[in-house]
Amino acid sequence: MVTGVTSDAVVIGAGFYGCEIALALREIGFGRVIVADREAGILRRASFVNQARVHNGYHYPRSQPTAIRSHLNFDRFLQHYRHAILFGMESIYAIARGSQVSASQFESFCRTVGAPCSIAPSRFRQLFAEETIEELFLTREFVFDAAALAHGLRRRMEDVGIDLRLGVEASVIDHDAQAVSICLDDTVERAPWVFNCTYGDLPFAGVLIKVPIKRELTELVLFKSPNPLANVGVTVMDGPFFSVMPFPAAGLHSLSHVRYTPHSASTSAGKEKVVPTRSYRTAMIRDASRYMPVLGKIEVVRSLFEIKAVLMRNESDDGRPILIEQSEEMPRVVSILGSKIDNIFDALHYIKGRSWTPPDA
Repeated sequence: MVTGVTSDAVVIGAGFYGCEIALALREIGFGRVIVADREAGILRRASFVNQARVHNGYHYPRSQPTAIRSHLNFDRFLQHYRHAILFGMESIYAIARGSQVSASQFESFCRTVGAPCSIAPSRFRQLFAEETIEELFLTREFVFDAAALAHGLRRRMEDVGIDLRLGVEASVIDHDAQAVSICLDDTVERAPWVFNCTYGDLPFAGVLIKVPIKRELTELVLFKSPNPLANVGVTVMDGPFFSVMPFPAAGLHSLSHVRYTPHSASTSAGKEKVVPTRSYRTAMIRDASRYMPVLGKIEVVRSLFEIKAVLMRNESDDGRPILIEQSEEMPRVVSILGSKIDNIFDALHYIKGRSWTPPDA
């Protein structure tokens, strides 16, 4: 440990990325690693409030690099986290009439990426209003159980002695040639390296982020699944459409809609609050039921609201690349934004693939 510091690394953010990065740091020889989060548990924010989809590339026909990375990481993710995967689900991609990607283009895209794709069995057609859909495809995607994922990560962190600080606000307050000072509520830690893994709060951890980020308030609707949708995930694409996916952590299904899931958005550097003023669930259900009439009769349980972070440069192509930015102002601080859960292997490759010598060495 460098003289005058209290730990070898501090990870701000106990979401999926923060926890896995902390584990990787211990694996490559870091001694005392602190993970700090303002929530009372791990994986409580964006790691929980999402579609829980393990991507295999299908979702990104307009961003082939993102699709290829998802496909390459897919089986690896299933192997590493199989305890948290719902393997029994069937995944249907429905190409809407008027979609930005036609059925033939989607098939060609899947062949290019290498993702399995076939015409869906006829029993799925009864779920749809025939006049709204060009074609249905059976694909290979699954969902994860965020609660099971969190349980496994918590156990692994305990096994290697990671110092987990929950219910504390963490921010970078100072730095010098040897270390960074981080305020954790009423205590100050000093570490040679700090990893900012706060996702939607990435610009507010006390270090400047150069790459522009848009913060969107999003709504995910949870509902009791009718029998025809048990263990079935449906994505209607490509354009202003929607997804219905199992949500294992709550034993429910989720509904998200490209047009209505995003509420307000901010690109400001100021930490103004982005909070919901109303639910868009009625509009989501009304539009989705035009394609899948069964959705018009669902029993909504609740909506989950969360901030989603999107790189401004990928607004037009739906790309979701990982962001790894070493601060120019504070070169001992590294900010990491993993916009999809399967990108974790790209982050871990970065952590394990470089030498963590002092930046001024």
